Amino acid sequence: MTEAAGASLIRASGVRKAYHSAAETVWAARDVDFTAHAGEFVCIYGASGSGKSTLLNLLAGLDLADSGEIRVDGVDVSAADEAQRAELRLGTVGVVFQEHNLIEEFTAAENVALPLEARGVPVGEAREEALAQLARVGLAGLEDRMPWQLSGGQRQRVGVARALTGQRAVLLADEPTGALDSTATRELFELIRKLCDDGVLAVVCSHDPHCREFADTVYEVVDGRLESRS
Repeated sequence: MTEAAGASLIRASGVRKAYHSAAETVWAARDVDFTAHAGEFVCIYGASGSGKSTLLNLLAGLDLADSGEIRVDGVDVSAADEAQRAELRLGTVGVVFQEHNLIEEFTAAENVALPLEARGVPVGEAREEALAQLARVGLAGLEDRMPWQLSGGQRQRVGVARALTGQRAVLLADEPTGALDSTATRELFELIRKLCDDGVLAVVCSHDPHCREFADTVYEVVDGRLESRS
């Protein structure tokens, strides 16, 4: 983390989430207490089905906890309605998934500008910031390429740029390197590390050991429990 960083942006307390069936109850989050700060690179790792993706969805307000409290930049996600959670994602929290989820008919710049236009930012202004964000992730000059004209690593960088538009301070990433080769994987983690050094909070769920190499803080999810590793 940078010396100037440190403001608490995420606080989770006593968070529980379970999925029930006739045969069993599966705990995706069990009494999770978690705090993360501006400028911090947090790696959350664990086996498939351990609950790490569910935890990320809870932090993003894409899913709701059964009990406990989650606050993101002061907003009580647990108590917010759907519209408030959507506004939180537009204004504060950007999410990146394993699949880049870009719109294939849109250029890189148009994909990045979408969250801004959804907030009512004029098209010209939205494009200007999109170009700045693409340059920030090392894609200057590729603004008008279609997704199919970009490599897998470049497409994920477009996803990161889109997640950070509008001065969003929190980047949540779920297995962002799952479909990348080793070189592109390292490059993406290096990029996230640089963004954190500039003040972004990144929470990355990954089973890739390289993630732990770049992170400030490492947790492991075991049967829904969050255990500190650093």
